[in-house]
Amino acid sequence: MFSSVAHLARANPFNTPHLQLVHDGLSGSPSPPDQPRRSRHLAAAAVEEYSCEFGSMKYYALCGFGGVLSCGLTHTAVVPLDLVKCRMQVDPQKYKGIFNGFSITLKEDGVRGLAKGWAPTFIGYSMQGLCKFGFYEVFKVLYSNMLGEENTYLWRTSLYLAASASAEFFADIALAPMEAAKVRIQTQPGYANTLREAVPKMYKEERLNAFYKGVAPLWMRQIPYTMMKFACFERTVEALYKFVVPKPRSECSKPEQLVVTFVAGYIAGVFCAIVSHPADSVVSVLNKEKGSTASQVLQRLGFRGVWKGLFARIIMIGTLTALQWFIYDSVKVYFRLPRPPPPEMPESLKKKLGLTE
Repeated sequence: MFSSVAHLARANPFNTPHLQLVHDGLSGSPSPPDQPRRSRHLAAAAVEEYSCEFGSMKYYALCGFGGVLSCGLTHTAVVPLDLVKCRMQVDPQKYKGIFNGFSITLKEDGVRGLAKGWAPTFIGYSMQGLCKFGFYEVFKVLYSNMLGEENTYLWRTSLYLAASASAEFFADIALAPMEAAKVRIQTQPGYANTLREAVPKMYKEERLNAFYKGVAPLWMRQIPYTMMKFACFERTVEALYKFVVPKPRSECSKPEQLVVTFVAGYIAGVFCAIVSHPADSVVSVLNKEKGSTASQVLQRLGFRGVWKGLFARIIMIGTLTALQWFIYDSVKVYFRLPRPPPPEMPESLKKKLGLTE
């Protein structure tokens, strides 16, 4: 599958003109009679600009590595806020607000108590980031080649939604066991203080069901979240360069481009938090309780109950998403990966629509 995707990626609309020049210049095929042959020096310069081909295995591997860093580091950094949010969701009578939650947690568990669950958080979300960002790039190329250049542009939002949903499906399977352990550690006092204590205990009580009973609610929470995260980010970046940034992206420095990435990521994160919060509440309660189903938890919480902790989640997810995109894009810059500019209407489509002669 990966070799065929890599082959198709070479002619993909998301590819960059420089890389296309490399493919043309090194393919060995003669240039058309009315066009001069591209020089080897120009092709060599394009090769030196990037560390790998767009859509190559190395490209996907480094994108996955960027996902590991962006998700693993950021989610671990906000463990205290996530812990308080989870406790507000599962015990709203005791933890009445974000500041009240921090105060109670510090009083009962001390400063070290705020770090509970950091190990499953780091492992789980690193695995999720690997699949989320790595497979997103794979599916974006795959679906784009199925649509063709013109339909890729016309249906690009749907393409972002489909690619991100497909990637998150696999990412949640990787995340589910560690997410279940994290919630047990954070929300059940005395159950376990570390991952090494929690995993054997969970397996003894419920076998594999303990680790995967929350995967369906995870899909309910994470797939809409990720669809919003990627589609909103992609279209926001496009809008910022079109309406806000006073010059084309090609004329912006790398730091300026990363600022745009951070701003677009934060905007996307706010929408992500709102879309995914009800399912997040269900997941938190479900992983705490034995024998409950998602529908039972949803019915018991009610409409107001599923929105508990939304403010904390907006702060956490907004900052988290912005930092994730910033780290991910920074990894691409550091490793000199191809970073295609915002999509533009193909010339063939412009002619069809009568926008050019």
